[in-house]
Order: sequence, then structure tokens, then C-alpha cells
Amino acid sequence: MDMDSPFPQPDQSSTGPARQGSSCLHHLADLPGPKGLPLLGNALQLDAKRFHATLERWADQYGPCYRMDILLQRFLVVSDRDAIVRLLRDRPEGMRRSTRTVRVIEEGGTYGLFSAEGEEWRKQRKLVMRALTPEVLRNFFPTLAVIARRLQRRWIVAVAAGNPVDVLRDLKAFTLDVTIALAMGQDINTLEHEDNPLPRDIEFLFRCIARRMTSPFPYWRYLRLPADRAADAASGRIREAVSGFIGQARRRLEMHPELRARPSNMLEALVAARDEPGSTLTDEHIIGNAITMVFAGEDTTSNTIAWLTDLLARHPEAMARVTAEADAILGEGRVAASLEQFEDMTFIEAAIHEAMRLKPVAVVMGAEPNQDCTIADVLVPAGTPVLCLMRHRREWDPGLAEPDAFRPERWLSSEELGYAGDPTRKLLPFGAGPRYCPGRYVAMAQIKMVIAMLAHNFRLTLADGAAPVEERFTFTMTPATLPVVLSAREG
Repeated sequence: MDMDSPFPQPDQSSTGPARQGSSCLHHLADLPGPKGLPLLGNALQLDAKRFHATLERWADQYGPCYRMDILLQRFLVVSDRDAIVRLLRDRPEGMRRSTRTVRVIEEGGTYGLFSAEGEEWRKQRKLVMRALTPEVLRNFFPTLAVIARRLQRRWIVAVAAGNPVDVLRDLKAFTLDVTIALAMGQDINTLEHEDNPLPRDIEFLFRCIARRMTSPFPYWRYLRLPADRAADAASGRIREAVSGFIGQARRRLEMHPELRARPSNMLEALVAARDEPGSTLTDEHIIGNAITMVFAGEDTTSNTIAWLTDLLARHPEAMARVTAEADAILGEGRVAASLEQFEDMTFIEAAIHEAMRLKPVAVVMGAEPNQDCTIADVLVPAGTPVLCLMRHRREWDPGLAEPDAFRPERWLSSEELGYAGDPTRKLLPFGAGPRYCPGRYVAMAQIKMVIAMLAHNFRLTLADGAAPVEERFTFTMTPATLPVVLSAREG
């Protein structure tokens, strides 16, 4: 049997369709699942803001594989970690991204690596990987440091004036500034200036796409409401802006040819690859992937930092270790001075992994098989939507000590983890297999930069009487609030 395939066959063959009628297999229709209404199925039982929580509750009730129906569409919901890993590794050959997800994203005017499949995906993957190499990140580091210093100054001024800090808002502004600077080569500085229309258009379009993702009926394909027309207009303005940025990048490359070999951002790398002799890439590929980078990177990274900040505020002993490490590494500096400093942030990285385990922002991943197959001994017809629950407790090993507790030190212990502390063997925040997120290193750099800066410059505490933060499902798992307080460090 091919252990890297999510489709184990009853005859032990690694390829070929599942053999029908095998007693060890189950039909999708025979799986347990929540009872629904005629035609509507379970649509009325799903709250868009709590979509993930409902699916996880049903997994507790019906097991690691269950079915549900939305209107006339049947879904398979999987929370078995091993099955999910094998499923993700079989993309794009055996599995593809959910057709519904792809269509909704492309209706928003985004055509990039996230929605591409097959040979088109392979072509775009090479393009994006060239644009996100360690060399590009190294050349981009000075810009990352500049934006981090802006965030630090904004918080210093607010704390000195005795004003409350809207940490959640500022984290979103920081990651948006970083992502647009890397993806498009533009310094929009929403941290200090909130009047730029581009981030407003991006945020509005993102919210529209997120709402459509959890809508049981695609009404916008038949009836265009004012919000849908506004989303179309925002998409048009974003694409027009990115087209202008491409022109600027091309002129920079003409004036400074050395940037073709050492690009300072993703857009320059994309344009350089597009303009190579014999390239089959187009400006449409550049536009789509620049926008995709912003959508994929801004919300996921800011929410990860937010969840980690909340967890550290609730666990002062862990925050003390983060602070001690940041002080030792940053010294007299206010923010990290080089990529090499990130390599020494071992406890901070452990805290990041622990936050991703407890609060994975990509809490539900959608996929569908390209052909009839089996998933965890369930016969699944081609095209069936499959929802993978990335946080469900079934993914945690039975021997994991205090699985519900925030214990970053577990990532420093090879004995507890059993994989020499390698988080890629335990966590799937960036996916797995060939479609592993190409922006992982950029995201980790941003998180380390902010957490080290925060710990080194400020005292982090929980707001008085703060209740547990509500998890809200948009396109990612977002904290409804962030009840933390920043104050000046004594001494």
C-alpha cells in the first residue's frame, strides 16, 4: 500500500479505483451525521460565524468521519489527522481544492496559485516559489524592520499618552502593510495613515468572499445586491492598482538591472520571471498571485499573532520566558536587526507552534477528489466536497500531556512530541504535501518580529475581567476581541 496516498485500496494496491462492494469499506450515505430537513439538509443548523465550532461538535457526536448535507449537496467531514495528512499529500493529482472555494475566489476577481489546479498550478507554483526564496526574504528584511519600528512607535506614543491600544486593529494594519510591501512593492503605511483606499478595498473584498464561502445558497449569481456590486467595483480598483504597480516594478528593473537577480520584493521577482525570454507567464499571472498573496497572508498572520498574544497574556509564566529571550537577543535594539536573530528565538517559536496547535486560523480546509476513491475506508465519489477539521481533538496523540493546556515547552521536548520537536510532523497550519504554503517563512518572520518587539518593549497583561475570547469563523478563525493591555515596562 502507498502510505503517501489518502486512498488505501482494499486489494492493497497503491493505485487504481477502489473495489466496490468490499466489506471493509463504507458508503458515504451510510455514515452517521446530523439529521436535516428535506431539500435544505443541515443548512439552517449552521451559523456562519460558528461554522467550525458546529462541525467540531458534530465530530464529537458522530465520529472522525461523518456526512452532512447543504441543500442538495452531500459533504464528507473528516477529523482523523492521519487521513487528513494523506489527503493533503495527494494534491493536486488525487485531490483538488474545493470547486466551490475556487469559484467563489475567482468570482472575487482573484486568479492565482491558491485556485489553480493541474499543470496551471505547477506553472504558477514555480513562479511563486521563485518570488518567495530565502534570498528575497533577506533582501526584504530591512522593509520588515521599518514597518515593525512603526508599530513599536505607535504603541509607545499611545502608552505614554495613557491611551488604550487597539492591538487587534494594529496587528491587521501591520500585516497588511508588510504583505502589500512584499507582494506589490508598495509602502501604504496603514499603521500611520488610515485614509488609503487600497487597504479598504482589500478588506471589503476579503469580507465579501468570506461571507460567500459560508453562504448555503450562491444568491449573488442570480441577484446582485448593493454589497455585491460594491465588491465588483472594489475588485476592479484593486486590479487597476496592481497593474500600475507592475508598471512601476518594470521601470525599476529597467533602471536597476541588478534587481532581476536580487529582487527586493515578490512583485519584482514575478515581473523578472514574466519578462524572461520564452516565458509563458502573463501579467494576469502576476496580478492574480500578488492579490492572492495579500489575501492568503494578511488575515492568517495577523490572527495567529492575535491568538498568541491572548494566550501569552493569560499565561504570565510563558510571557516571562518570551520576554527574557527577546531581551537577550535584541539587546539595545527595539526590533530584530537581522534574520539570523530569528534563529535564536527558540522559546518564541515554541510558543508560536503551541498557539497554532490550539488556535489554528485555517481551522477548516476544503478539498474534493478528482476521481472515485476511498478516504479513511469511506467510498467517496469524485467531486464530493470534503471538509477537513484541522483542530479537532482527534488529531492530538493520546500520550500528549495536558492537550488542552498552553504549554510552549512541549515543543522543546523530543520525548513528549516523539519527533525530535519537529512541528511539521505534528501541526498542519501551512498544509502539507506539494501544496504546502509557500509563504510559511514570511509568516513566521512577521510573527517572531512582532512578538519579540512587543515583549522587549512593553508589559503585556490581560484586561480586568476578560472572558475567554469568542472564536469567529470568516475565511479564517478570528478572535472576536483581543482583551489585552499594553503598558510601559518598569525600569
